[in-house]
Amino acid sequence: MDASTRSRTSTVEGVHRLTADAALRTFGPGEEGLTSSQAAELLARHGPNLIREQARRPMVLVFAAEFTSPMALLLWAGGLVALVAGIVELGIAIFVVNVVNGVFGFWQEYRAERATEELKKMLSTHATVVRDGELQEVPTQDLVPGDLLAIAEGDRIGADARLVEASELQVDQSTLSGESRPVHKNAGPIAEDLPAAQLHNMVFAGTSVINGDGRAVVTATGMDTEFGRIADLTQSVREEPSPLQKELGRLTRQLSVLALGLGALFVVVAVLFVGEPWAQAFVFGLGMVVAFIPEGLLPTVTLSLAMAVQRMVRRNALVKKLSSVETLGCTTVICSDKTGTLTQNEMTVTRLWVPGVWYTVGGRGYAPVGEIRRAEPPGTGDDTGTGDSASNGDAVPDGAVAATTDPALRTLLEVAGLCNNSMVRPPGPDESRWVVHGDPTEACLLVVAAKAGLDPTALRHDHPRVRELPFDSRRKRMTTIHQVDGRRLAYVKGAPQSVPPLCSWIVRDGIRRELTEADRAEITAANDGFARLGLRVLAVAVRTVDAAADPAGYTIDDVERELTFLGLVAMEDPPREGIAEAVATCHRARIRIIMITGDYGLTAESIARSIGIVRGDEVRVVSGTELAEMSDEDLVAALRGELIFARVAPEQKYRVVATLQSMGEIVAVTGDGVNDAPALKKADIGIAMGRTGTDVSKEAADMILTDDHFASIVKAIDEGRGVYDNIRKFLTYILTSNMAEAAPSAVFLMSRGLVPLPLTVMQILTIDLGTDLLPALGLGTERPESDVMDRPPRPRTQRLMDRRVLGLAFGWYGLLEAVFALVGYLLVNVVNGWPAVPFAAEGELYARATTMTLAAIIFCQIGAVLGCRTTHASLWVIGIFSNRRIVLGIVVEILLLAALSYVPLLQDVFGTAPLLPADWAALAVLPVVMVLLDELRRWIVRRRLDARATPAA
Repeated sequence: MDASTRSRTSTVEGVHRLTADAALRTFGPGEEGLTSSQAAELLARHGPNLIREQARRPMVLVFAAEFTSPMALLLWAGGLVALVAGIVELGIAIFVVNVVNGVFGFWQEYRAERATEELKKMLSTHATVVRDGELQEVPTQDLVPGDLLAIAEGDRIGADARLVEASELQVDQSTLSGESRPVHKNAGPIAEDLPAAQLHNMVFAGTSVINGDGRAVVTATGMDTEFGRIADLTQSVREEPSPLQKELGRLTRQLSVLALGLGALFVVVAVLFVGEPWAQAFVFGLGMVVAFIPEGLLPTVTLSLAMAVQRMVRRNALVKKLSSVETLGCTTVICSDKTGTLTQNEMTVTRLWVPGVWYTVGGRGYAPVGEIRRAEPPGTGDDTGTGDSASNGDAVPDGAVAATTDPALRTLLEVAGLCNNSMVRPPGPDESRWVVHGDPTEACLLVVAAKAGLDPTALRHDHPRVRELPFDSRRKRMTTIHQVDGRRLAYVKGAPQSVPPLCSWIVRDGIRRELTEADRAEITAANDGFARLGLRVLAVAVRTVDAAADPAGYTIDDVERELTFLGLVAMEDPPREGIAEAVATCHRARIRIIMITGDYGLTAESIARSIGIVRGDEVRVVSGTELAEMSDEDLVAALRGELIFARVAPEQKYRVVATLQSMGEIVAVTGDGVNDAPALKKADIGIAMGRTGTDVSKEAADMILTDDHFASIVKAIDEGRGVYDNIRKFLTYILTSNMAEAAPSAVFLMSRGLVPLPLTVMQILTIDLGTDLLPALGLGTERPESDVMDRPPRPRTQRLMDRRVLGLAFGWYGLLEAVFALVGYLLVNVVNGWPAVPFAAEGELYARATTMTLAAIIFCQIGAVLGCRTTHASLWVIGIFSNRRIVLGIVVEILLLAALSYVPLLQDVFGTAPLLPADWAALAVLPVVMVLLDELRRWIVRRRLDARATPAA
């Protein structure tokens, strides 16, 4: 097939099945590469090798959207109403609040969207190709299908390509697979269909070469590559409003109906029953509408979210979008990666077995500190099952004793350390942990050798390598050949299912003898014992090869046969400290955790069980291959039970998230690689790793964990739930005063004017935008209550303003305030002669009576704001004055009331008069009465909760 006329739209199906020669003939013109004219024609046909970016919403529209949300529109309307009613200062104040919130929201949005730019940075700028029969360096964007790539150590791959030559080639595919270990590549065909990341004869755009070299024919470019497919999937995710944004929209509609309805009702009653003129009644109604619009809601929500963000930063969680904080609070499912999030991302050898003898290895991580000692087989009484007899940094009094007293163990560790391409170095001046170069699985073999007193550097010097037969996914093993005292030894390590079948001999009790069926059964039993502990196992073997042969002539078939079995090495990526407690907290909070990992299913299940993610007997492990064959209905059914996803592709992780969302779940997703970006953007809350995460994952996410620890997610959820609680507390508080403000007007209307208006419109607005504002903002900074993680996530059907909020606001706090406010109004008139004389309708006495009504509401609000701090816990437990912002707000509102009462200018504006010392004494009692009554109510609530909990327990 001529390369100049071939059309390609995606990576060709089945290219991995072809031999290298067949692939070169099918997709390229041969070893001479494309001609310049062929390359130009193909470039014109397929377009440049670039990641295309979808058109974005113009910044002008993004900016305008911040001022057209339902709550913003309600505030604009409230400001206009205030202007029409002649209250210019109020209208301006509302407009300023709206503008400040809009600008802040736009700034957050502006900083959030940069995932595509980070994707582009991961592609190389130049590539080396064979064109016109010679090597040429061309811009990566000019690569075309059919180009013959020349790749070497350090190169970043610019397109998807099928290898036709490979020499000890290792590629870092973590950008696609999420797994940090290097992948060995070769040019051999693969008979079975596998996920892209498991195709050892393919290299992919965005990956990098860490060892070896080779040549590959390009099969896909631009958006047709695996990398481009991930970018397209990431860009196609539509931004959905957060649960809080949706709920604020509903709340706006509810408050609008409530405010307009009450305003209209008061206008009609004032005209028809009291006989007020239409103009005066209309102004009165407008005042009631403005009174019922919560001007402080947006500032309180913003402050509550911002304070939670600050607390979360101190708890290692960096939130990029304020609305994401509350989304965390209503999360019902966490789809978590395993490596680095649930585990330490530090492979550690914890067990060793040489025929007939078991060992445990102490220490965690890559620091070569820990004791090796004999142990009982797994499952026996003396078996600890942890392998943590010494922790990092502990002294090792007898660390090398076991290795030096058992030659078989020493040989096992020598071979494992030499059949190895990794390096481990101590932490540098700015580093806290030992640093691994190469495969973490191989690195931990060097560490355990060092724990046994062996020096890997000296071993390499004394046993020089002459040849390597690299690991590949078909053989599942690796062999290195070394010169040792005039002999050549082949050191082999690999999967327990791969190495023992090639063994004909075994070393037991220091004697090399023929391997029997009983020996094979014992090896299998030892491997099964390790597997039950959730450990990853490697088998180690050795063979003497012909020392006179040319090293280049060694082949797999010649070397990897009639091996001598030495033993098994078992390792694990230990769970992170505190992870089991964090998982238990999630279960207590009724949050499901689903592990989605690139690791093997059995290993993933073992880790999940050890830390408590799955607990039942019927846990299902779904592989990527199995998931691809599942219908949507089958996936929904599977997601209702306990399950783990292993070896999944990026679009499959995306599919799992989308399916959970279709089931009504609020989904949080963790990730660190480019492959995680689509799922991170699709999730209700995407969580990237700050230490190990790629820039792409961080930009696609809503939150970044600065310590990569799952427990930090749980702490963030705690804060998120607290935010929602605080918004409800604020809402209860501001609605409370509305009830107290409406009651005097209702008395005025029902008495047909016989009782003069106990509270004027200006005094009502004084409460809403003056005395109430600072204490309400203080409620927005309240810390989460101690039992917030003992409750299930809030139902999606739960409204911010539900029956409980309305009941507390109107039927409890508001009712008490209304009664006490009217009593205060009545008390002033009684002291001055009522009922012998009519209610004062004007003058100093009337002004003092309305001031007393205003003051009674303010002092009752002091008790209400303290009561709103907690749902059912006692104020004495949390500290009645522990929130300093609320205390400051209380002080300010008392000072403001005093100013309104005694400053002549303010008296003229707001119709107030000086309060007498006796008035202040009576007012001081009101907060105490409110708090004591509320403590009684909460005590009854706690008794009921305890009564419900006892039968369940």
